Amino acid sequence: MPPVIASIPSPSSGFFEVGPLDIHMYGLMLLLAIAVCIVVTGLRWTKNPEGGDWDLLLRIAVWGVAAGIVGARAYHVITSWSEVPDPKWQGVFMVWKGGLGVWGGILLGTLVGAYICKRAGKSPFVLMDAAAPGLMLAHGVGRFGNWWNQELFGKPTDRPWGLEIDPENRPFEYATSETFHPTFLYEFLYVTAAAILLLVLDRFIRFRPPALFALYVMLYTFGRFFEELLRIDPSHELGPLRLNAWVSIVVFILATAFFVYWQLLRGRPRRLRRERGREAPKDAPAMAIPKGRVRPPR
Repeated sequence: MPPVIASIPSPSSGFFEVGPLDIHMYGLMLLLAIAVCIVVTGLRWTKNPEGGDWDLLLRIAVWGVAAGIVGARAYHVITSWSEVPDPKWQGVFMVWKGGLGVWGGILLGTLVGAYICKRAGKSPFVLMDAAAPGLMLAHGVGRFGNWWNQELFGKPTDRPWGLEIDPENRPFEYATSETFHPTFLYEFLYVTAAAILLLVLDRFIRFRPPALFALYVMLYTFGRFFEELLRIDPSHELGPLRLNAWVSIVVFILATAFFVYWQLLRGRPRRLRRERGREAPKDAPAMAIPKGRVRPPR
């Protein structure tokens, strides 16, 4: 690899000390991502006539976020058991060292949040659409935690935006490489553009909830697939692709099928039949008016 003349530096440490406390930046980035999602969702949901108020949203967020963290950690532990720090019984709870699977987090967090919303008498589908742009932005903000931990980067590169990685954090087979693709930055830029796209489309297109949420899933999994092609961190592989690349493909197909059916096809045949039933036959006689019932003009 030719000498690197420009690069993106990595933090020397993923935490800092405040008195007796160690503040882990991975956790702070996670909290910031959650805050961004809640604010964006709240601004959209409270303005929707079918939405709710901030009190209900915060109540949903407490349960949804807690479930999301549990689901994200459970997905990582199940699919990447070898990466859990020893001793395992303690390592499964060490979230600040990284290891949150977005698939498990979104799934369990959405299910629990939808349940709380339904019990409060509000539409979970409306809430899901309101949350879609905020969730998209949260992905990008949370990825800065990987930057602080010097993890989940891509293949070696000599591009000016290559990410510097300390020798102790490089994979063995790339020990002599100095800079790598900054996948955290790629995802941040992509999901930010995707979130803006969702907001613009929602302004000009009338979506049938939760079609916008399905579109968010489609956009995220599309970009995540190409990100997985760059990443070199340990992962289960099925054939030529990493596990998360296959998950991206499957979820993208399911979300696309749902979006097409829900937004474009659902209810159309029934509506056409109703409209056809209302049309009068061409040869039908005009409505007869009894003689003498028509008032003379005054």
